[in-house]
Amino acid sequence: MRERLLEKYSEERLPRYTSYPTAPNFSDKIDATTYREWLSNIPVKTPVSLYIHIPFCSSMCWYCGCHTKVSFRDAPVVDYLSALHQEIEITSKAINQAIQARHIHFGGGTPTIIGPAKFFELMKHLEKNFQINDLTETAIEIDPRTLTSEMCDALGEAGVSRASLGVQSFDPKVQEAINRTQTIQQTEIAVSELHKSGIGGINFDLIYGLPHQTGESCIQTTQRALEMQPDRFSVFGYAHIPTFKKHQRIFDEHTLPDGKERHEQAEAISETLVAAGYRRIGLDHFALPGDSLSIAHEKGQLHRNFQGYTTDTSETLIGLGASSIGRVGDGYVQNEVALGRYKSAVSSSNLATAKGYQMTADDQLRATIIENLMCYFEADVGQICALHGVDSGLLLQGNERLNELVEDRLVDVRDGKLIVDKNMRFIIRHVAACFDIYLERGGRTHSKAA
Repeated sequence: MRERLLEKYSEERLPRYTSYPTAPNFSDKIDATTYREWLSNIPVKTPVSLYIHIPFCSSMCWYCGCHTKVSFRDAPVVDYLSALHQEIEITSKAINQAIQARHIHFGGGTPTIIGPAKFFELMKHLEKNFQINDLTETAIEIDPRTLTSEMCDALGEAGVSRASLGVQSFDPKVQEAINRTQTIQQTEIAVSELHKSGIGGINFDLIYGLPHQTGESCIQTTQRALEMQPDRFSVFGYAHIPTFKKHQRIFDEHTLPDGKERHEQAEAISETLVAAGYRRIGLDHFALPGDSLSIAHEKGQLHRNFQGYTTDTSETLIGLGASSIGRVGDGYVQNEVALGRYKSAVSSSNLATAKGYQMTADDQLRATIIENLMCYFEADVGQICALHGVDSGLLLQGNERLNELVEDRLVDVRDGKLIVDKNMRFIIRHVAACFDIYLERGGRTHSKAA
């Protein structure tokens, strides 16, 4: 029965639901003028989170679905940082109040490509425009292949407390196929240097569904990664979207695992991590029992945003840098993706907003249900609807997607409460999709559900 259900549900392309509505629904009706107004209306003394995007890498990993580009010279990076400094100042002035940054996340690309000196400059500029103190949690994404001890020291001195290291796979055949040769020793050195610099929180990113990948190679990679004792793991399925990311066309699609194989790889990684004492958090995160992510999950305080599962409770996320996405009040905004357009906007003292979305009351309701499902595999739709003054029957009755899942015994609905079979976790995006009224707009930009 399990194999039949896997075959039935694994091939559909669905959003990862790190937001609702999802990014394909953003439009240019939301522009810099709208965003400036939203920023000015942030309630006084409301803590915010900052996401800073650095869209450069030293080489292209062919599986990558991020907005990034390869740079072999310092000049483009320095030029970009100048624009980023300008945007930080423009955004701070638009907020028009001293506001505390509770969380800061540097993503990319490869944020450490900017080097120690430029990283210090960037942190100082953030401190000038936002309130940053010892309570601020700062995290950064890292490519172990290019990390230096000098950069580690800079990160530690600047107050970075958590680092997320890209591992993906230690299988040499897979690494060759994805253009990412990374030795175990390089990763071990990176972890050691980060710990020496006082950065205690370490996360490893693993990927399944890559070319030539097998269940056995996934287990071997996970076992070697466990020897380095990271606090957390994030385990993602490779999203093959060659129409959107042209460099993915280099892959021979016959080397990619099918839905059943992808699911087996994901479960092989999961079982290995759980056996080693990690707790499974949501769909694809794992954390040690004493880690803050595990504690937040136990207390019912887990959230999900564009960085995945998080302990961040801030309702306001300010995105800085090209392509970055933020959420302010009842709306989402995304910056210009093209570097030229981004730099042109901020050089004219404008916000770099390209598009966005203003949520309706119905969107807020559905977003709450979807986040509950994605975090805890259950949602009290009746209670949530009552809090929003809505009849739950409008969402549950005649819901063909949901009815099919109930008929397949994957979801139990009792008195308006949905409970998902946790032994079939891969189905959760299908359950969330039951409440996504915009789903058909997404198309091939989404990844497979398993």
